[in-house]
Amino acid sequence: MSQNKEAVITKLASGLIALSAVLCAALGLLHLVYTFHGTNLHPRDAELRSKMENALPMLTNETTMWKAWIGFNATHSLGLLLFGAIYGYLALAQRQLFFRSGFLLVAGFVMLAAYAYVSRHYFFSEPFHMILLAGILYLTGMVVGLIWTKFRT
Repeated sequence: MSQNKEAVITKLASGLIALSAVLCAALGLLHLVYTFHGTNLHPRDAELRSKMENALPMLTNETTMWKAWIGFNATHSLGLLLFGAIYGYLALAQRQLFFRSGFLLVAGFVMLAAYAYVSRHYFFSEPFHMILLAGILYLTGMVVGLIWTKFRT
């Protein structure tokens, strides 16, 4: 394979995974902003929020359901941001390491599949479609990268 063609294939595979990572990071950032600013993640029923602010979970009396809700949303956002940062970095700056590591490739795909499952069953359509698109981009980049690695060696 010519070096020019190899460079194009490498950049395509890396670019698809990097785009997947950017989508995840953008979704995580938007979710983090919504967690701490505005009312997008607040219940429509003000009485429910009041109850959440005063309700203690069975697990502990050190927090309220409202604080736990904010914490769950924040850590969920941070997970998406971390995924975006790590997989974007691996795809763009550590191509050879990334595409030769079955563990890293599969771990990223499994993470996106888990996010897709959770968003499909517990969220609403927009996050599910964003994660689904990120998963398709990731899987396509992974396949292109694996084919490139296989033919290269």
